[in-house]
Amino acid sequence: MTVQPEAIHSAIDSVVRAGELAGASALIWTPEGVVCSRVGWRDLDARLPVEGDTIFRIGSMSKPITSVAALMLLEEGRLALDDPIARWAPEFSRMRVLSAPAGPIDDTLPADRPITVDDLLTHRSGLTYGAFHPGPLEQAHDRALGGDIDSSVAPDDWIAALATLPLIDQPGAAFHYGHSTDLLGLLIARIENAPLGEVLARRIFRPLGMTDTGFIVPREQRKRRSKMFGFDDAGALVERTAVKAFVAERPHDMTFVSGGQGLWSTVDDYLAFARLFVGDGAVDDVRVLRPDTLALMTTNRLTDVQRANARLLGLPTFTAHGFGLGVAVVLDPERASPIRCRGHVGTVGWPGAYGGWWQADPVDRSVLVFLAHNSFELDQLAQGIGLGVYSAITRFHAVATAQ
Repeated sequence: MTVQPEAIHSAIDSVVRAGELAGASALIWTPEGVVCSRVGWRDLDARLPVEGDTIFRIGSMSKPITSVAALMLLEEGRLALDDPIARWAPEFSRMRVLSAPAGPIDDTLPADRPITVDDLLTHRSGLTYGAFHPGPLEQAHDRALGGDIDSSVAPDDWIAALATLPLIDQPGAAFHYGHSTDLLGLLIARIENAPLGEVLARRIFRPLGMTDTGFIVPREQRKRRSKMFGFDDAGALVERTAVKAFVAERPHDMTFVSGGQGLWSTVDDYLAFARLFVGDGAVDDVRVLRPDTLALMTTNRLTDVQRANARLLGLPTFTAHGFGLGVAVVLDPERASPIRCRGHVGTVGWPGAYGGWWQADPVDRSVLVFLAHNSFELDQLAQGIGLGVYSAITRFHAVATAQ
C-alpha cells in the first residue's frame, strides 16, 4: 500500500480548516493492510478530537446492512424476492397510489399489483420520504409516522400507519428513495419474532466483531460519540442536538428502529461489514452470504428507463450506476461520481445523509470508509451550505485511488 496517512489527512483537513466540516474518520483497506486518518473534532466546544473509536450516526449506510439480513433469510428459504410483503404485513394488501405527487392525499388510484420483497430491496415499492414532497404528502407522513429515525410510534403501529398512506408511484414502476428499507427491517423482525436490533446483532454484528454498531450507544460509551454538527443561516458550523429525524437522546423505551438510517457505527466496524463485498460474502473465516447471493445483491436490477429517470434531491441518481439489492453498483467507471461510489465495474456502495460514505471494489479488493457528522436542511443544500463534506469525500477518494 502506497497511500500515506498524511495524504489522507491533508485531503480532508483543508475542508475542516475552512470551517465546512467539523471532523471525519477515514480509512483505506486492501489485503496488504490498512491506512487510517482522523481529522478535526468530535466535540468542537470541548476540543475533543475525532479518534479511531469515535462513534457516528451512519444514516443510510444502515440500508445495506438491513438488506444483507434480508438476503440471509432468502438463503434460508424464509422469503423470496417475488413474495408479496402482505404475506407478513396484511396491512399492505390493498394499497392506493397518488394521482399526482403534490395533489390531495385522498386523490388516489388502486395499486396495479402487490408490493414485493424485491420492490423494497430496490426502492421500487412506491414508498417515499415525506420530506421529498412538501405539501399534503409530507404532512400526512409527519402525522402518521413521527421522526424518520427516532419515532414514538411502535413498530406494528408504524407499519399499519405507513400502509394507510398512498404510494408515490405504482409498485415496480420506478426508483423512489424512501421508507422501503425501514419497512423491510420491521418485516425481518416479524419473520424472526425478535426486535431488528437483536436480529442484526445475532446475524451480522457479533459474528463480524462489530462491537460498536447498533441502534443505540450504551451509556458507558457515549463519551466516544461525535456530536452532530449543522450550519446556521450564514453557513457557520453549529452543534445540532436534535433534528426532525431524531431526538437528542433516544428514550430507553422507544421500540421503533429505522433499518434504513438508524444505526451508529465506527470506521473499523463498518470496514468489517464492507469486506463482505470483496470476500465473496465472507470476512476471513466468517461467512455471511453465499457467493451467488452476493452476486445477486450486487447486480443492477433497474431498467434503463428507471435508471435514467431516478432522482435524489433533484439530481440524477444513476447516470453511471445501477442499483442492486440495497447497494449502488458501478456500471461505467469513467462517468461514475465518487459521491455514490467510483471504482472498477461492480464496485458497490451507498452513502449516508450525515456525511458517511463507503465503497468496496471487488476487482482490486479495496474498501474505503469515511464517517462524519454533517447535517443540513434541504433549503440549505439549495444555497450550497453544507456541501463541504462532499468535497472532503471526493478529495479522500482521489487520494485513495491515485495510481
